Amino acid sequence: MTTSAQTPMIRPGVPALVLAPMEGVADAPMRALLSELGGFSFCVAEFLRISRAVPSARVFREHVPELMHECVTPAGLPVQVQLLGGDPVKLAQAALTAVHAGARAVDINFGCPARTVNRHDGGATLLKYPERIHDIVATVRAALPADVPVSAKLRLGWDDAEAIHVNAERAAQGGASWITIHARTKAQGYRPPAYWKPIREVRARLRIPVVANGEIWTLDHLRRCRDETGCEHFMLGRGALVDPSLPRSAARALGLPGLGPVKAFARTPAEWLPLILRFVELNALAGLGGGYTVRRVKQWLRMANYDGAMAWFDVLKTRQSEKELLDELEVLARSNSFVAACA
Repeated sequence: MTTSAQTPMIRPGVPALVLAPMEGVADAPMRALLSELGGFSFCVAEFLRISRAVPSARVFREHVPELMHECVTPAGLPVQVQLLGGDPVKLAQAALTAVHAGARAVDINFGCPARTVNRHDGGATLLKYPERIHDIVATVRAALPADVPVSAKLRLGWDDAEAIHVNAERAAQGGASWITIHARTKAQGYRPPAYWKPIREVRARLRIPVVANGEIWTLDHLRRCRDETGCEHFMLGRGALVDPSLPRSAARALGLPGLGPVKAFARTPAEWLPLILRFVELNALAGLGGGYTVRRVKQWLRMANYDGAMAWFDVLKTRQSEKELLDELEVLARSNSFVAACA
């Protein structure tokens, strides 16, 4: 399911499934591919860091090329711009520039746990300063047209999960249209488990929608997250890369229209081949070279092989060129199909 660019991205009473802004992972070609596969309601672009200088409209369009096409992917999925930084005025100026460049919604990153980001007054470090969260959201909100939503992405806290209550309140008081909560503290990083229950408490107190995020790898995880949080809006990150069928399965479970039965994805070479071929094509259309594409494909499959079940990846990861990688994947896919047929 896609949402038109004029429809509010998050609406109370209407379930939504959001692609997470995974830095260095969910770039424009990946967003294009995942939007073609279906299931997502919209996606959030990788953050653009706002530090000394406010980026120009040209920089925004290079970073989020969908801005040149009504802020949707080629398949028509809306894209939200995300900003990261600690200076309210610069963030507000950047947000306004993004809107002039074509953005229809702006998200503010208060959740990135990367040390480099946190050392330079951005991301999760702001979780230690609730009033700054309020000031940033309020200043950005005041700078933009009323019909452009401003949202905030938070973690439970820096090292104390109880911090989410005051931080979420300050973001809401600043004028956030909705907030997304990654159900871990900065200190936890991406280590499991995620703690979904505090999201229910926040959601009960706020009058704005809350999007639940963190450790949703399977349809069962989504259902458990829904039960524990009471949320109707969810953000998928790495789970959607490990299992590209998950967004469609999740959207169907949430009752989003237009989705029929979804075939389970077994992570075989034969299943990966058409996805990788299309991803390579999308990278080429974006003007990205073969070396970049090879690194990205390996990154993707390495993530998908988190449990070591894709033993064939050991062969694939030694291939250096795009042609070598694709030729080997085709060989593996044919071999896999033969084995499957004889099993």
